[in-house]
Amino acid sequence: MSSRFLQTLAGEALSPPPIWLMRQAGRYLPEYRELRAQAKGFLDLCYTPELAVEVTLQPIRRYGFDAAILFSDILVVPDALGCDVRFVEGEGPKLETIRDSAGLSRLSKAGLHEHLAPVYETLRRLRRELPDDTALIGFAGAPWTVASYMVEGGGSKEFQEARTLARRDPVCFSALIDLVAEATIDYLKAQVEAGAQALQLFDSWAGVLPPSEFHRWCVRPLKMIVTSVKETHPDIPIIAFPRGAGVKYRHFIESVPVDGVSLDTSFSVDWAADQLPKVCLQGNLDPIALLSGGDEMLNDTRHLLNKLAGRPHIFNLGHGVLPPTNPDTVKRLVDFVRSYRPSSD
Repeated sequence: MSSRFLQTLAGEALSPPPIWLMRQAGRYLPEYRELRAQAKGFLDLCYTPELAVEVTLQPIRRYGFDAAILFSDILVVPDALGCDVRFVEGEGPKLETIRDSAGLSRLSKAGLHEHLAPVYETLRRLRRELPDDTALIGFAGAPWTVASYMVEGGGSKEFQEARTLARRDPVCFSALIDLVAEATIDYLKAQVEAGAQALQLFDSWAGVLPPSEFHRWCVRPLKMIVTSVKETHPDIPIIAFPRGAGVKYRHFIESVPVDGVSLDTSFSVDWAADQLPKVCLQGNLDPIALLSGGDEMLNDTRHLLNKLAGRPHIFNLGHGVLPPTNPDTVKRLVDFVRSYRPSSD
């Protein structure tokens, strides 16, 4: 049985469109919270195949999404490179800071695949367990976003340290970007070999880059990754999520040979429908609309579906499912999308 998700990424406009949600496996599900309590920590959950498989499958059992995304985290790559990564409850990720050549010298790709072997095992098990019509998505963080966490030492609103290093010492920062890009290429190729049928690249902090730096730190490394992965695996579809890029999405699509782009919450779907090239669009219901629920959520969903009818579209959110979201509201959304037929707003 063919996957509607993969058909859409291949350029078919299906009605209703396939649906999956970013962070569809997570804290809004009681079964996830129960399983999370069994793990020693978040990274332990990512690196334990039995647990990671179970978490990935939980929303598939509940909602029958058209795609399952590997349960992991974008920061497993710096962790595998030798950068100390910890997740602190209530605070998020904390990383050893890399801000000079001495820090760079401590990083290495030598143990990458050995360190990430549990992730590949999770993918192999998932491919065996998922229904044939449910696509398996692998993923990684984009170099700009991953490197920013490494320079900053954690999350940030502005990534001041990363952006300052990129300007003050572009040679050092470029070397870090290139190392992360090379590791990401190796990681994604191994994911495909382990069973991933599509890939998504998350550039969660692309939006903090001004136009003068967007091409250098977002577009260039992602083009390198996509081109290299497709040289080895030409049939693997790749989705990119340059979150917050705004009107720079057009330049991104014209420069990076992706099969689809995910639109963030702030992006006007009306503008996207009229102005963006005919690449597959993914998104972009506001996660707050899903959290709030009610008829307003359905009205927003209907408008989005109507605007993107007739072109390849994968229904999703503009970012991840929020932890307080009611699982029953997610089911209402899925049922509504599945029953959708084009109409006037």
